[in-house]
Amino acid sequence: MKITEVDVWVVNLPLTNPFTSSFETKTGETRTVVRLRTDTGAEGWGETMWGRPVAELTRKLGAEMIGTSPFALEAFHRRHHMVPFFHGYLGYAALAGLDVACWDLIGRVTGQSVTDLLGGAVRNEVPITALITRADAPGAEGAELAQGLAEHAARVVAEGGFSAVKLKGTRDVRGDVRILRELRSALPDVELRVDPNAAWSVPDSIRAGIALEELDLEYLEDPCAGIEGMSQVRAKVRIPLCTNMCVVRFEEFAPAVRLGAVDVIHGDVYKWGGIAATKALAAHCETFGLGMNLHSGGELGIATAAHLAVVASTPVLSRAIDSMYYLHADDIVAPLQLSGGRLRVPTGPGLGVDVDEEKLAFYAAKNEREGDLTG
Repeated sequence: MKITEVDVWVVNLPLTNPFTSSFETKTGETRTVVRLRTDTGAEGWGETMWGRPVAELTRKLGAEMIGTSPFALEAFHRRHHMVPFFHGYLGYAALAGLDVACWDLIGRVTGQSVTDLLGGAVRNEVPITALITRADAPGAEGAELAQGLAEHAARVVAEGGFSAVKLKGTRDVRGDVRILRELRSALPDVELRVDPNAAWSVPDSIRAGIALEELDLEYLEDPCAGIEGMSQVRAKVRIPLCTNMCVVRFEEFAPAVRLGAVDVIHGDVYKWGGIAATKALAAHCETFGLGMNLHSGGELGIATAAHLAVVASTPVLSRAIDSMYYLHADDIVAPLQLSGGRLRVPTGPGLGVDVDEEKLAFYAAKNEREGDLTG
């Protein structure tokens, strides 16, 4: 069996509500979608981060897959091991989209779920995190903002059954601390996290971290930039530190461990270059006694299904993962099952999801008109 066609689309999908972080406010998501076809008529689907720059690189790498077997993933990644060196995140994302499409194709032709191909399920449902941003209390400021976000978060948890809540922080350190205090008061029993995306300085991170210790946060994610800065904060603050920004390649793992910079590392199939790389990261974390979780880059159903397969087959991934899946107003696959704050792991062959090609064409046309919304 050989790959004969590689098709790539870029799609724009709306969010149900604006999403604000320390560096942007977005109202929709741009993703790149990949389909592989073989000489036997089999096909596999992948999806990855961002839009046109990733799609262009995906097409180039995909053209080199023509005539090769979708099972030959080790050879594929070895041939292209320098792609991330030259293209950074774009390179990891392009490789991951093709990687996921191969896994889906392999599962479909063998009649096995990707979860089973990865070793079988240790869990059948995956808890996801309720994501709270300042856009959830539009127009409010100060104490009114903190109270409004706490009321919003309490409604989300009550209606959705979420067990973890994450605040997207901003450069307003004092404001973020105020909001977190209100969130803890309204939600005394949830796992609570905050992620300023490295917007705080080291001194501000230390001051805020000490002030937040009484709130029993699950972890403080990327308060400041860099492994060195994180190690300084970890030496002064008794809250576990998590990162999705200073350990994003295997080359950064050892320095982070040596400096004692982090307690939890966020993996991501699309930022680490594929499924096997994410599983390898899990093995590293277990070996060195670190926690692990999954980052969310705005995954639609295809990409979310791949993350669910990884979590379902990886014991160390026991926390509520980040997932923006529930915040999208539509999808290009049938909705994944979300109940009680948990996503059901698909069990069909491959990723267990089927693409609605009419919706794919519709949202690809939106990208043609609007350009990329993110990335």
